[in-house]
Amino acid sequence: MTLTRSMARLTAGLAGAALLSAAFSAQARELSVSTVLSDAFPWGQAAEKWAELVEERSGGELTLRVYPNSQLVSGDQTREFSAMRSGLIDAAVGSTINWSPQVPELNLFSLPFFIPDEAAVDAVTGGDAGTMVFEAIESRGVIPLAWGENGFRQVSNSRGPISQPEDLEGLKIRVVGSPLFQDTFSALGADPTQMSWTDAQPALTTGAVDGQENPLSVFDVARIDQVGQEHLTLWNYMNDPLIFAVNQQVWQTLSEEQQTMLRETAEEAGAWEIAMTREQEGERLAAIQERGVTVTELTDAQYQAFVDATQSVYEKWAPRIGEEVVEAAQAAIDAR
Repeated sequence: MTLTRSMARLTAGLAGAALLSAAFSAQARELSVSTVLSDAFPWGQAAEKWAELVEERSGGELTLRVYPNSQLVSGDQTREFSAMRSGLIDAAVGSTINWSPQVPELNLFSLPFFIPDEAAVDAVTGGDAGTMVFEAIESRGVIPLAWGENGFRQVSNSRGPISQPEDLEGLKIRVVGSPLFQDTFSALGADPTQMSWTDAQPALTTGAVDGQENPLSVFDVARIDQVGQEHLTLWNYMNDPLIFAVNQQVWQTLSEEQQTMLRETAEEAGAWEIAMTREQEGERLAAIQERGVTVTELTDAQYQAFVDATQSVYEKWAPRIGEEVVEAAQAAIDAR
């Protein structure tokens, strides 16, 4: 009799544990996070840091699974925002460049020679212009949570040093899928060639293109000097902020506590990644130079020549971005 009761209690206990486990499993939720680059790069590390913080803070109730190398959009990084907006992707740590075809206000950061330094980046993203950009993203079905940073983009090529607009004449430069990039390099006399990052390195290797533009972190980690890019010019012609974001419908299914946690962890991961990217900049440049790359730094007069050569691009694109956003950004830059 006693044995039977003991067995009954054990059976009931096991059943209860199973129900508890099932309930926990039902509550646990995984969100997909898209990135263009892997965790070999600061960009990918930002997404992994976010996932790490979310798992830690939620106790496993909510997890983020990072899919690098644009694999959720078959390698086409320009489709990332549309895929997130439609719900094919739950979340992303994405580039303002790649999302700009769907959110014109994001072209603010790609205006050539508009944002001169890191203090200007912080003034823009942390001010009224940054708020306007986030509002523009949200109006298109995506909830922006925090800023990250891919860094200032520099130009490299296999032909020779670039220190004046004339040096770009006729060079085939790989650019991302943004019309603004096409206009910028066309204004400088180059032959811009649009292709995904997946296709860029083979094209550089074969000489199908002469050059490319990317932040130092990408140049360094991807060893772009090994595919003939022996000449690098530091011209800071545009900055490439990253944005942590979530699909709006997914966001609405989260509890208020989960939303707060997701936003706070994104802000923390973003601040961590921005600081890391900037701290590593000097080390990366030194490593690149040690590998034999010729690095050209522009004088103020040389920089101004590029500004003047691309003024028509600024005049064409400022209205498309929105005069109010551009003016707010300019005011923040001037006041930094």
